[in-house]
Amino acid sequence: MSVLVFAEHDGAVLKDATHKTVAAALALGGPVDVLVAGANAGPIAALAAAIEGVRKVLLADSQAFSPPIAEALSALIVPLMADYDALLAPATATGKNFIPRVAALLDVSPVSEIIAIPGPKTFQRPIYAGNAIETVESMDAKIIATVRPTAFKAAGTSENAPIENLAIPAFNVATQFVGEELSKSDRPELASAKRVVSGGRAMGSAENFALIEALADRIGAAVGASRAAVDAGYAPNDYQVGQTGKVVAPELYVAIGISGAIQHLAGMKDSRVIVAINKDADAPIFQIADFGLVADLFSAVPELTRSLD
Repeated sequence: MSVLVFAEHDGAVLKDATHKTVAAALALGGPVDVLVAGANAGPIAALAAAIEGVRKVLLADSQAFSPPIAEALSALIVPLMADYDALLAPATATGKNFIPRVAALLDVSPVSEIIAIPGPKTFQRPIYAGNAIETVESMDAKIIATVRPTAFKAAGTSENAPIENLAIPAFNVATQFVGEELSKSDRPELASAKRVVSGGRAMGSAENFALIEALADRIGAAVGASRAAVDAGYAPNDYQVGQTGKVVAPELYVAIGISGAIQHLAGMKDSRVIVAINKDADAPIFQIADFGLVADLFSAVPELTRSLD
């Protein structure tokens, strides 16, 4: 089964989600090619060509794909699918945006949030906020799917694969990119961070969230938050971890003042080591925590931060 993988990048960096999506594609058993689309994307294509298992890289170097608009990507990808049996993209904002459109144009049903591939056309995906795993067998001629990056180990690196420059088709896109506001931080990116410190509604205020940030900065971690904390205005929306936020699987996840609602657990329960600090000994978060501390966070967290000096 020949597979085309869409490369996730920001114009300067090839995202780790691409390596993990390639690993998922390799599980399908056929040759794997990577599509890199964007303006001045040659350096990104070179990085993609070094991913282990990649047969070749298709480079669509055009301003039309910067930023990646679903209509433009669909016009590029649909004709390419004549040569492929499957298309996989990371389950990111970009992937979730264009994959349904490609599937509709190819008249197939997309499979979302793949976390395992038992067979060539058999996939597993979480449902009910991660409380159940659904096994899906596709009967379509082509597989169009998004991959949850946290469920797969990143493919390694190898000798560079060849890069093929694509002819950009002529197309008219009604949608226009107006602008974006990106948050800037010296901390690691939340979705790919190896350490995450998250705060919940028990933080009480945005000012108190400084305790979370201080601990995170001390251990070089990203900062996260529960939906309750975000809804209360204690933390910005891009900090949100959970079913309706970002799905993370760091080596260390520290949950502070988070009760452990199933919506939040769906976004972090695959973390390698989970540490919970909560004054409620019966909080659900302790059921999945590897280490738990029943204590008042306003005394425990500053003490923990000081102890790391």
